[in-house]
Amino acid sequence: VRFKVALRFVFKFFLPHHKLSLSQFPSSFFSTMVNGSETTMPCMFFNHGGGPMPVMGKQPEVAAFLKSYGEKFQDAPPKAIVLVSAHWEEDEVVKVAGSVEHDLFFDYYGFPAETYDYEYPAPGEPSVAAEVVRLLKEANIKVEMDNERGWDHGVFVPMLCMFPEAKIPVVPISVLKNQDASQHLAMGMALRSLRDQGVLILGSGASFHNFGFFRAATAEEQEAGAVHSEKWAAWLTETMTSPKLTNEERLAALKNWEQAPSALACQPPNQAEHLMPMFVIAGAALGEAGVSIGGKTEADETNPDMASKWAGVNRLIMNQFEFLK
Repeated sequence: VRFKVALRFVFKFFLPHHKLSLSQFPSSFFSTMVNGSETTMPCMFFNHGGGPMPVMGKQPEVAAFLKSYGEKFQDAPPKAIVLVSAHWEEDEVVKVAGSVEHDLFFDYYGFPAETYDYEYPAPGEPSVAAEVVRLLKEANIKVEMDNERGWDHGVFVPMLCMFPEAKIPVVPISVLKNQDASQHLAMGMALRSLRDQGVLILGSGASFHNFGFFRAATAEEQEAGAVHSEKWAAWLTETMTSPKLTNEERLAALKNWEQAPSALACQPPNQAEHLMPMFVIAGAALGEAGVSIGGKTEADETNPDMASKWAGVNRLIMNQFEFLK
């Protein structure tokens, strides 16, 4: 009661006296005033699997993780999703999907015909896209709106698993071909405030992405891949989750990720586009410690051809991280 009386006093006497209007206050101000705090959406980096395989039922553990993560938001869905896709690379300028309607971009090859008929009719959200552009520009990051490009499988495959109802607006954004960790961390830091506006920020990629080890045919090659994977995963987990690191130390370590144990064996030089979304997500957490969640990929052992071609996959670790702060 006392709070309501005080609020009426502010609205009746303080605002007019200081020539202020309610429109000059962000909506979040009133949410915070009434509720005492405002919900901050998490940000999360995840493994999107191989092509359409999670949707096909060929990577059930990947699909199950994505489904379970989406279910966390059943009672309080995000206002929109900003999704950084490893499958959208641009030369020097970050691109942001700004249209309401979109096509799907089936950027995979050699899969059954039905995998090219998928639909994911969730809308885009131009107002959120415009805010992404504004925030990146304020951080002196080159950025442009793109209303033409379809949503690639780094977007629609995980969204089909995570939010199959396709009701939550999605705003895909690109990574940069330079694969500079510092620039991608800066992108995430610039977008941090979106999380306080009810926007879920997701990074779609893979912490391990070396096709030589994915398709390792001999026991020796598979063992080498597994050893590299363990060393790299241990470093990533420590760096991304350790409370012993300060935010500054964490960000500095990530900027120099190529010096980490087995880093370049797991993410070969100039082929690390699948790691770039992770840096955006770490930046959107401002270097706070995250937690490891899920983190396994697998070949389709029911398909002899697939199991043979991708025999090395089952021994490789796919790190995934969520940040709540």
